Amino acid sequence: MRWAVAGAALGAALALPAFAPAAWVAGAVADATDARVLLADARGTVWSGSAVMVLTGGPGSHDASALPGRVEWTLGLDGAALGLRLRQACCLQGELRLRVRPGLGRIGVELPPPAGGAVLGQWPASWLVGLGTPWNTLQPSGALQLSSSGLRFEQVQGRWRFSGQAELAMSDMASRMSTLEVLGSYRLSLQGDAARGDAAQLQLQTTRGALQLSGQGELLGAGTAARLRFNGQASAAAGSESALGGLLNIIGRRQGALSVISIG
Repeated sequence: MRWAVAGAALGAALALPAFAPAAWVAGAVADATDARVLLADARGTVWSGSAVMVLTGGPGSHDASALPGRVEWTLGLDGAALGLRLRQACCLQGELRLRVRPGLGRIGVELPPPAGGAVLGQWPASWLVGLGTPWNTLQPSGALQLSSSGLRFEQVQGRWRFSGQAELAMSDMASRMSTLEVLGSYRLSLQGDAARGDAAQLQLQTTRGALQLSGQGELLGAGTAARLRFNGQASAAAGSESALGGLLNIIGRRQGALSVISIG
């Protein structure tokens, strides 16, 4: 009897990782993002599961916004790394692949160039409302498109380093805080080179529109979490000052015709 009990216990211990619930993934994502990204209604296992992606304002927030449909994932070995594959009909361009490479005193997360082009996915700007202030006041609309030719994040002895490039295109953005039908379109680029230091460079540009946005910043890798530092400004194109006055007051600190944006 003792051997039977021991065998059953050993079998259960070996089977547990194979059938680890998807809720474990949801918990890890919530912890890593301070509950700003949630995988709600998680189903399946750690290795093959699905959930509803939700943005929130963090612990205690009453704001939340979910994407339509479910994000599906599979996790398994990819050579010497763990391979994560993500699919979501509404937003991802085909299958998004990530490689996680653990090592002695380090861990690396690699986003290989996507097959068939650089576009990773597209999301409605209204999804940002779930993050709370100031997005719930701005009520943005438009499209967010993320593209990359390859990215790598590596944590070495408690410090994050970034390599590669990514670009977020924000097209036909609008807000309930302005009477203008379209505020403009913008491009936020990220460029990292781990050989030159821990910080990745950020640049915000206006491609067209009445609301002019510009700025530079850094994504810093000090400590166990990345930290954003950004300085920029917003202004109204000639003839749009009255339509954008209220919005400029919310975006940043007014200095005459400019609205100064400072983060971090």
